[in-house]
Amino acid sequence: CMPGMTGYELLKKIKESSSFREIPVVIMSSENVMARIDRCLEEGAEEFIAKPVKLSDVKRLRDYYMASREVRSV
Repeated sequence: CMPGMTGYELLKKIKESSSFREIPVVIMSSENVMARIDRCLEEGAEEFIAKPVKLSDVKRLRDYYMASREVRSV
Protein backbone atom coordinates (compact mmCIF):
# COMPACT_ATOMS: atom_id res chain seq x y z
CA CYS A 1 0.00 0.00 0.00
CA MET A 2 1.31 3.44 -0.91
CA PRO A 3 0.40 6.60 0.95
CA GLY A 4 -1.29 9.28 -1.13
CA MET A 5 -2.17 7.34 -4.27
CA THR A 6 -2.93 3.88 -5.57
CA GLY A 7 -0.65 1.83 -7.77
CA TYR A 8 -3.06 2.42 -10.66
CA GLU A 9 -2.75 6.19 -10.17
CA LEU A 10 1.05 5.97 -10.10
CA LEU A 11 1.08 3.85 -13.27
CA LYS A 12 -1.17 6.40 -14.99
CA LYS A 13 1.09 9.30 -13.96
CA ILE A 14 4.17 7.48 -15.26
CA LYS A 15 2.55 6.67 -18.60
CA GLU A 16 1.23 10.24 -19.02
CA SER A 17 4.66 11.77 -18.32
CA SER A 18 6.72 12.75 -21.34
CA SER A 19 9.86 12.11 -19.27
CA PHE A 20 8.93 8.68 -17.94
CA ARG A 21 6.44 7.07 -20.33
CA GLU A 22 9.10 5.01 -22.15
CA ILE A 23 10.32 3.39 -18.93
CA PRO A 24 8.98 -0.17 -18.68
CA VAL A 25 6.80 -0.66 -15.61
CA VAL A 26 6.68 -4.03 -13.88
CA ILE A 27 3.92 -4.44 -11.30
CA MET A 28 4.64 -6.63 -8.29
CA SER A 29 1.66 -7.40 -6.09
CA SER A 30 0.37 -10.03 -3.72
CA GLU A 31 -3.10 -9.50 -5.21
CA ASN A 32 -3.12 -12.23 -7.83
CA VAL A 33 -6.56 -11.32 -9.21
CA MET A 34 -6.96 -11.62 -12.98
CA ALA A 35 -9.13 -8.49 -13.30
CA ARG A 36 -6.46 -6.40 -11.54
CA ILE A 37 -3.65 -7.93 -13.58
CA ASP A 38 -5.56 -7.19 -16.81
CA ARG A 39 -6.21 -3.61 -15.69
CA CYS A 40 -2.50 -3.01 -15.00
CA LEU A 41 -1.51 -4.39 -18.39
CA GLU A 42 -4.25 -2.42 -20.18
CA GLU A 43 -3.09 0.78 -18.47
CA GLY A 44 0.48 0.36 -19.69
CA ALA A 45 2.38 -2.01 -17.40
CA GLU A 46 4.79 -4.25 -19.29
CA GLU A 47 4.61 -7.15 -16.86
CA PHE A 48 2.87 -8.31 -13.71
CA ILE A 49 4.64 -10.50 -11.18
CA ALA A 50 2.78 -12.06 -8.26
CA LYS A 51 4.44 -11.89 -4.85
CA PRO A 52 6.33 -13.58 -3.43
CA VAL A 53 8.69 -12.90 -6.31
CA LYS A 54 10.77 -15.86 -7.40
CA LEU A 55 14.35 -15.63 -8.61
CA SER A 56 13.23 -17.24 -11.88
CA ASP A 57 10.81 -14.31 -12.43
CA VAL A 58 13.61 -11.78 -11.96
CA LYS A 59 15.96 -13.70 -14.27
CA ARG A 60 13.26 -13.95 -16.95
CA LEU A 61 12.68 -10.18 -16.80
CA ARG A 62 16.40 -9.46 -16.86
CA ASP A 63 16.95 -11.67 -19.88
CA TYR A 64 13.96 -10.19 -21.72
CA TYR A 65 14.94 -6.56 -21.11
CA MET A 66 18.62 -7.12 -21.83
CA ALA A 67 17.72 -8.78 -25.15
CA SER A 68 15.29 -6.00 -26.10
CA ARG A 69 17.90 -3.41 -25.18
CA GLU A 70 20.43 -5.05 -27.50
CA VAL A 71 17.90 -5.06 -30.35
CA ARG A 72 17.26 -1.32 -29.91
CA SER A 73 20.97 -0.50 -29.97
CA VAL A 74 21.55 -2.33 -33.29
